Order: sequence, then structure tokens, then C-alpha cells
Amino acid sequence: MIKRDLSSTLKKAAEQLPAVAILGPRQSGKTTIAKTTFPDHSYINLEDPQAREFAELDPKGLLEEHPSTSGIIIDEIQHAPQLLSYMQTIIDRDNKKGFFIITGSQNILVNQAVTQTLAGRIAMLTLFPLSINELLNAKMIDSTIETAVFKGSYPRLYNDKLSPTMLYTNYVRSYIERDVRQLKNILNLKLFQKFMGLCAGRIGQILNLNSLCNDCGIDTKTARSWISLLEATYVIFLLQPYYKNFGKRLIKSPKLYFVDSGIACALLNIKTAEELKTHYLKGGLIESFIIADLFKQFANMDSAPTLSFWRDSTGNEIDCLVEHKTLISSIEIKSSQTINTSYFKQFGYIESIKGFPNAQNFVIYSGEDRQRWPAATVVGWKEAGGIIKEILN
Repeated sequence: MIKRDLSSTLKKAAEQLPAVAILGPRQSGKTTIAKTTFPDHSYINLEDPQAREFAELDPKGLLEEHPSTSGIIIDEIQHAPQLLSYMQTIIDRDNKKGFFIITGSQNILVNQAVTQTLAGRIAMLTLFPLSINELLNAKMIDSTIETAVFKGSYPRLYNDKLSPTMLYTNYVRSYIERDVRQLKNILNLKLFQKFMGLCAGRIGQILNLNSLCNDCGIDTKTARSWISLLEATYVIFLLQPYYKNFGKRLIKSPKLYFVDSGIACALLNIKTAEELKTHYLKGGLIESFIIADLFKQFANMDSAPTLSFWRDSTGNEIDCLVEHKTLISSIEIKSSQTINTSYFKQFGYIESIKGFPNAQNFVIYSGEDRQRWPAATVVGWKEAGGIIKEILN
């Protein structure tokens, strides 16, 4: 079993507050990390129809049927948010630290319910699929970035040695049939799956809703709703632009990325890592893989991500900016295994801008070596798994 970087953060949170929520995509390992971190807690699985019905009919009785001196793990709390009110009563009565550990895979439902009932009593953590650092420490990291991007980061793939194509094709089907139907009244699920594929075809690009609408045959309101749904269920994320104090010169629309590159590859019908090497979206997929890992690094430290990108109206761009205190570190992501002097030209431009508080510059590329160049530090993709700690320290 792969050790998760969130484990130490989870333990610290449980030592300080009576409840901890572990949010994240389905199959990202939430149940496993909860059970291994709190082995003496009793366990309620709300994916079980009987447990769910019990929770709906008699929420207080369900909690009382699982007595535990150490605590209770409640899996997929979004299926029975009414339990939260009874949890609050127990928390206020007993005030035991780390007593309730809940998980949820639907961000909107869990956040709304928790905010209304357990505010000030609960820590909210996010567990994403495996990070580069976790795979590296487990000695399961792939030899090439193309293979890593194609395989994606879901734990079952590595623990059970599954086929990426089989895993992610079934994941997408299950996601559409369960989560999508549960959250939105979408009548045409095939059209929604087409929309997901069109999003994958725009990975790493500025989000253009009009283009998506035209290609999918839907209106703007529907497109916005579906984008929000994909965000809430941890399929995609939007990287916002940096435009503080620079007015109209900068692009103000976000860029679209996927939380897991394996799912994006499946939606693009990429069958092998070899096929990915020559795919026209290879650069966008690698960029998404790296930027998603930067988000994972923040999440595993329970820190709010301070990530953005820079692009002005004339086409000058920096792939990712990391704000830390009063400074900003700039990161360029390259799919090539060979270092080229052209990688550094944007750093000179951004450093020339008056009022931009630039700190360190990095280039993350598909090779292995770390090199210091005058304009930036070049970091191999495997070493990128620790770059946020390096920047924040």
C-alpha cells in the first residue's frame, strides 16, 4: 500500500478538532487513508443502500448502533447529510478530538452541508489521486513522463496493476451514471460525455465557452453549469490568470486542466503511452499533469493553493505562477527531454515588467537532470514533486 503524504496532516488535524472531512474524487484513496490512520474507529459506509436507508429513516439510531470510544468513520457523507446535525450534538456534548472522520466525493454537497452545521468544529482536507512524490517514495514512478501521464494517478491502477484504458473507461461511465445523475438533472448523458471529451480536447487551453457551446450544441448557461459540475466532482480544475494591478493588458479567462491525466487520455481515446508521444495534445496533457501535481502538493500540506498563470494580449505567457508572501515564482513546463535556450525567453520579459514581484524562476521539463541557468533553475519532472516545498521554504 502506498503511503500518502496527507497522512501526517490528517493526524494533526484530528488532534486539534473533533471532526475531519476528507474530500476528493472517487477512488482517490479516502477510505483507505481514513481506515489506516484511525484503525480503532468504527466504520459506516453510506454507499451501502441499507446503511443509507437507515441514515435517512433514523440518523440518530445509526450513530448509536456504531458505538466507539475512539470515534467513527463515515464514508461518502453526501448520501446522508442529515447525519451532520446529530454529529454536531455529539461533538458539542463530548468534545472528543478526531472523533468523526467523514469522507465525500461531491464538493458542493459536502461543503454546503458542513458549512451549515459543523463550522468551527471540522477540518476540511482534500485527497487527490497519487502525487509524483508519493509514487517516487513508493518506487512506483514510471521511467518516462509519457507513461506517467497515460497511466494517470489513481491508486487502484498501481495497487491492483490494472489496465489504464479499462480503469478509466469504466470510471467515466460510472461517474456519469452515478454522480452526474445525482447532482444534475441531465437528460442527455451521451451529450454530457461528448462535452467531457470536448473539454479534454481543450486541455491546457484558455477556456472558451462559446467554442464549447458551438461544438457541443448547447447554450452558454448549460456549458457553465456543466463546467461547475465537473469542477465540483474533481474531474477538471480551472487555473485562474494573474492580473493584479495590470488592467486590460492581460487575459482574464481561466485555463482548463484535468485533475487526472489518465481520465483525459481515456476521453481522448489515447490507447497507449507510445500513442501519446506523437499526439497533438501531448504538451497540454503534460502541462496538466504537472500543474495538477502542484495543486496536490498544496493540498497535502493543507495549504490554500496560490497558483495562477500569466498571459498578456500580445501572447507573452508564463505557464504557472506561485505566490509566496510578497513574491512570485515563475514556472515554465516543457514536454521535451532536451533543454533549449528558448525555454528562458519569457522570464526576461516578465522580469522587465515594473511592479511584478518576481522571485525564483523554474523550468520543469521531461528529462532527469537539474541544472542552474542564469535565467532559471531547470528541474526534471520527477523532482517537480517537491518544488512547492522548495519555493515556500
